[in-house]
Amino acid sequence: MNIQLIQEIMAVAKRLDEKGLVNAYEGNISTKENGLIYITPTGKNKGLLTEEMIAIVDDQGNQVGGNCRPTSELPMHTNTYKIRDDIGGVVHCHPTFLTAYALCNKPVETRAYPEMMGNFGSFECAPYGRPGTEDILKGAIPIFEHSDIVLLGNHGVLAVGKTATDAMNKIEAAEAITKTVFIANILGKQVDLSDEECNFFLSLH
Repeated sequence: MNIQLIQEIMAVAKRLDEKGLVNAYEGNISTKENGLIYITPTGKNKGLLTEEMIAIVDDQGNQVGGNCRPTSELPMHTNTYKIRDDIGGVVHCHPTFLTAYALCNKPVETRAYPEMMGNFGSFECAPYGRPGTEDILKGAIPIFEHSDIVLLGNHGVLAVGKTATDAMNKIEAAEAITKTVFIANILGKQVDLSDEECNFFLSLH
């Protein structure tokens, strides 16, 4: 058991809760070390978690720590770690703007925002898969081969990182960018950058 990882999960959950990106019934956070997954419990307020509430699960799916059941999305987290060797943290949540795009099955794209292109390229949307089952991840796997953030069709967003904090940072940035793109599209037509500029920033991603 790694108390620092438990505390990191709690800190990430609290920050996402304070920013309105998770709630008691939506969103889950995990990190992995030495074959153990540390993950948020089901049905608990993310801002009020204690160390004992964080579930610890071994690579056979057996709970070996924590006094609360893990989130029902545990299979999604377990299988996400199998996609790439560099994934050490996973955050799933339902931020308003990213989730709105997911409900419409629309990717978040722009040729007017250098920071979006340079850091992420775009946020692609995977086809719908039933929450709480392994189907939710099927369409996302090919996207995760080249991206750290995937919209889950009709559901929410899933981000990966080297740590849970890293994944959280990507979620926060993605929601802020998506909000800006959404508002820009309401204001009018975005003024695209030249192909040369777009190619430059996209090459950084």
